[in-house]
Amino acid sequence: MTLRAGMMVLAQGRSLLPGAALTLLFAGAAVLSLLWTPYDITALDIANKIQSPSAAHPLGTDHFGRDILSMIMVGARTSIAVALVAVGIGMGLGVPLGLAAAARKGSLLDEVIMRGNDLVFAFPSLLIAIMITAVFGASAVNAIIAIGIFNIPVFARLTRSGALSLWTRDYVLAARVAGKNAARISVEHILPNVTNLLIVQGTIQFSLGILAEAGLSYVGLGAQPPIPSWGRMLADSQTMISLAPHMAIFPGMAILLTVLGLNLMGDGLRDLLDPRVRRTGR
Repeated sequence: MTLRAGMMVLAQGRSLLPGAALTLLFAGAAVLSLLWTPYDITALDIANKIQSPSAAHPLGTDHFGRDILSMIMVGARTSIAVALVAVGIGMGLGVPLGLAAAARKGSLLDEVIMRGNDLVFAFPSLLIAIMITAVFGASAVNAIIAIGIFNIPVFARLTRSGALSLWTRDYVLAARVAGKNAARISVEHILPNVTNLLIVQGTIQFSLGILAEAGLSYVGLGAQPPIPSWGRMLADSQTMISLAPHMAIFPGMAILLTVLGLNLMGDGLRDLLDPRVRRTGR
């Protein structure tokens, strides 16, 4: 690729940089919270509750006097960890299922996998979380399981769709003539060529995972106190929105900016990794 073509490709993926910057900002806050936060999030300071933003507390305090900036930093760790593991579960199980379904198109295995995906899609993640919670209790782990289960058919369908178009390619036919079995062809030839699709979809599902975690925590099915969560912070602020609007504004902005950053990064990666863009430079 020439320098000019490379610059044009970067121009096509112009949303990648701002998206990556927003994502790294909150990822950095999550990592930093492992080592340091402005205040101890478990310490209550009732005398300084629902304070507006100030020099001492840049984002104010909540109804227990806890520093909201510190809560958002630790909440970023919770949201990112839940979404990351959930996406990992979805990719780890969905991709092999999609590859197997594509390799055995039209077979009983293909039908079982795809109808199983349809069954999972019939149950929203919130409903799955409620069922899991009813059996095992509310926790971040159960939120991960619920979101991860919903991600499996997403990656299975995407992988199968991308793989089906590759099974007719000449290099795959050559591999079959060389005596390679379907599993080996899927791993050596099909998977590397659908990786771009999986990366882009992974960023999208990551953002949806953060939204799902916030939604589950908002209704009490996600991370439980004293573990901070952006969704839980919104739930705690709803009765004080008129007295302390900052309690809702800042966690809401954290969710908004993180999801926006991931979506922008996904769009940028899609443009950057699009083989047609790489080939034509347009």
